[in-house]
Amino acid sequence: MAEATVELNDLNLAGDDRVVPFQVEGLDVRGRAVQLGPLLNAILGRHDYPPPVARLLAEAVVLTALLGTSLKFDGKFTVQTKGDGPVDLLVADFSTPDALRAYARYDEEALGTAIEEGKISPPELLGRGVLAFTIDQGRGMQPYQGIVPLDGSSLEEIAGVYFRQSEQIPTKVRLGVAELFDRDEEGRPRHNWRAGGLVAQFLPQAPERMRQPDLHGGDGDERDSDLATDDAWAEASTLVETIDTDELTDPQVAIERLLFRLFHERGVRVYEPQTVHDRCSCSREKIKSVLEGFTAEEIEASQEDGQIAVTCEFCSTTYRYDTAEFAAA
Repeated sequence: MAEATVELNDLNLAGDDRVVPFQVEGLDVRGRAVQLGPLLNAILGRHDYPPPVARLLAEAVVLTALLGTSLKFDGKFTVQTKGDGPVDLLVADFSTPDALRAYARYDEEALGTAIEEGKISPPELLGRGVLAFTIDQGRGMQPYQGIVPLDGSSLEEIAGVYFRQSEQIPTKVRLGVAELFDRDEEGRPRHNWRAGGLVAQFLPQAPERMRQPDLHGGDGDERDSDLATDDAWAEASTLVETIDTDELTDPQVAIERLLFRLFHERGVRVYEPQTVHDRCSCSREKIKSVLEGFTAEEIEASQEDGQIAVTCEFCSTTYRYDTAEFAAA
């Protein structure tokens, strides 16, 4: 069954929290784009992260939405960073068909110092470490994981490197996050988070056209310096690089309008959007099954006043259990 397409002049706009697949036939480019609003507010709001941490996690959420919704099977896609910076862990995952969740871990003292010193760029907050993309197709299937180093670049740059190294697909990623301040209907101050992103990939019918110059290996590395980038991909890359944060996050500029601004001369087409939801996969039953694997000593060490309390790091829901439920464990 062919995918349904929508012409941009139909004004059938996706709106927030809906990922829009697109194709630019004239440039052999396919991709996905999204603007996140209510979903992002819900994820960030329940944790009350400091703004620099919230911005980082928002970028991870956008990246996860863009890549996770491309899964063609039931499973889970996870984006995770581990580094030695003040924000030592970011985790965002997408579970088919439409569930997103995320959380961040940070050292409060180290973060405070970084903020005081003005060292709050993504590379400075994340430090050195790794960015991992994990695809899990479920029970009985071996998860696939691709890992690239956190090397002082932004998340969007590192994601592009991952696709080029691991998938051999020329890819451009743009991510943007903004805080909006306005007033509600009663005139009270209101704060909202918004984010947007776009991933574009070069997928020509002739595979040899996808070959790009090798990544630079360091000082004095001149390998493949004469290998030219395909003209179509060079044009697409240049257009994507012109996108700024305001365009990605402006609630008055629907994502379809942004795509039209970028690619209308080359014949851009969009497909039916896919809605994503703030939805955690935790449950009382799942956590209880984990606790049932504890020894009696571990249960005793975990209890307080005859109860065990477990709080989900993603959604902040707290589950409480009487230790008597595990007496036979």
